[in-house]
Amino acid sequence: MYTGKTEKPCCLCGSPETSARIDIPPRALQLCKHSDPIAWQDIVGDVSMYVCESDWELIEELVLDVGVLPLSRCNAARASFDLREDFEALLNDVRDEPDQQPLEAEMLSAAADAIQAYERGEDIGTQRLVQARIVQWALAELDE
Repeated sequence: MYTGKTEKPCCLCGSPETSARIDIPPRALQLCKHSDPIAWQDIVGDVSMYVCESDWELIEELVLDVGVLPLSRCNAARASFDLREDFEALLNDVRDEPDQQPLEAEMLSAAADAIQAYERGEDIGTQRLVQARIVQWALAELDE
């Protein structure tokens, strides 16, 4: 039975109590630990990574202070996403492989807007800034 995306444990430590969520494009899942068996091309929509309060502090530090992409420390098995096969089972229909480019363009645009707002001195919130940098850095790394 199809249940849709569900909240998962912390992608770093596995704690069931999470306090933050980071949404990344499906292609960026390749940068996470244990992502090899996951067919990211079949993911419909974005991928959500949940983080507990103590690990959120680590991610903030890595992104905002050190300037490091933290996805390699995140366990892909703890990510939340919808697979095309789940929709096919729900709808009893075969669907084409999802086109990830529009979602990536939308997420990159939102990330650029957030960073520009931050640079103008607007209070966008730490979580939005961290997510924006992760999205930009991840897609840039994959495009190299």
